[in-house]
Amino acid sequence: MAAGRARVSRLLRQLERAACRCPSHGHTYSQVPERPTLGSTDYAFEMAISNIRYGEGVTKEIGMDLQNLGARRVCLMTDKNLSKLPPVNAVLNSLAKYGINFQIYDDVRVEPTDQSFLDAIQFAKKGEFDAYVAVGGGSVMDTCKAANLYAASPSSEFLDYVNTPIGKGKPVTVPLKPLIAVPTTSGTGSETTGVAIFDFKELKVKTGIASRAIKPTLGIIDPLHTLSMPERIVANSGFDVLCHALESYTALPYNERSPCPSNPIHRPAYQGSNPVSDVWALHALRIVAKYLKRAIRNPEDREARANMHLASAFAGIGFGNAGVHLCHGMSYPISGLVKTYKPKDYNVDHSLVPHGLSVVLTSPAVFAFTAQIHPERHLEAAEILGADIRTARIKDAGLILADTLRKFLFDLNVDDGLAAIGYSKADIPALVKGTLPQERVTKLSPRPQTEEDLSALFEASMKLY
Repeated sequence: MAAGRARVSRLLRQLERAACRCPSHGHTYSQVPERPTLGSTDYAFEMAISNIRYGEGVTKEIGMDLQNLGARRVCLMTDKNLSKLPPVNAVLNSLAKYGINFQIYDDVRVEPTDQSFLDAIQFAKKGEFDAYVAVGGGSVMDTCKAANLYAASPSSEFLDYVNTPIGKGKPVTVPLKPLIAVPTTSGTGSETTGVAIFDFKELKVKTGIASRAIKPTLGIIDPLHTLSMPERIVANSGFDVLCHALESYTALPYNERSPCPSNPIHRPAYQGSNPVSDVWALHALRIVAKYLKRAIRNPEDREARANMHLASAFAGIGFGNAGVHLCHGMSYPISGLVKTYKPKDYNVDHSLVPHGLSVVLTSPAVFAFTAQIHPERHLEAAEILGADIRTARIKDAGLILADTLRKFLFDLNVDDGLAAIGYSKADIPALVKGTLPQERVTKLSPRPQTEEDLSALFEASMKLY
């Protein structure tokens, strides 16, 4: 019997070796493929976004959503300013109407820090919530994502999930509670992404947590919430959309990013530009070109503000999967090292460079630098933003896009470079040092950069006009 089994086994192995290897005729294609070799570039990308619901007044449905989820104890997260404004009132009315039991946390910090994240996490752990609602801009939504994550993983240390090289960057494997995100600004796209950004005070840099697992369950995009946004908040939020679209469209292609993950759970949320994210990035860029100036200049322009609210989500879908690169990587120390700057229209008690402003101030220099790679994409972006490229030379793509951006920013009264918000050439070494840990995004630049390159980019961004 044993000899017979051995002969059968040998015969099967011979048949397998002789079998046609093509998937149409052979059967060997069903075998598990070899694991990708670490160090090689990736060969795949995946799309992950939250469910999205759009419509004027759609916030009133949140109570029903929580009822449908069977939520018994809900955490409503917002900030002190918003807690008195119509968006939060709309959510509270819906929770009351449908008898939802909730606790409110309104201590979210605009431009959150590791400590403000930890405070919210502590509240979430004590509350033992079975669902979360975040009402606000990116600061609120990101804080709520972190609170949900660490409450679901109470034994984890804070740095466990924080991006490398600052944290350990562990994959998220614990199940999280449902999170409904209600954006009140038109910029971060955080309602669609698995990213939560904060200032790490010890190092004076921004970093974050990036995992598909922390993205909201549902994004409620209600354009009524944008009508109360002051001019500068509309502008700075819109600049974030602009850079999300530009950076994700010009990012390193997904199949040039390395290393290839040995397991799909290790494939990063930011994977590089890809055919699906390209569609969303370009569509968002076209909306920005058409509507951002209108949305800033006329708060009664409901069409413009509604479209910018959608553009934020569209760009979020794009960059939430493709990623961003140098504008964002360089923005984190610009925000983290702020000295005394306090922007107009922001009711805060601390110095602050709004995220969208910190990102856009380096954009002319950055895209002049990156256009050496894939210049046709940079030229296409310039055309969408209004440049006449009929006689343009492809080698001038970066300069054309940079000039187009400068004109765009000048028309919208943007501060004249980093010097106008308190920085000087003496700060450049610290700004470069703060950019170096941002490998999660800087490595997605289509053009690699040295410390000398970063210094030159910061210097070129000191003055824009």
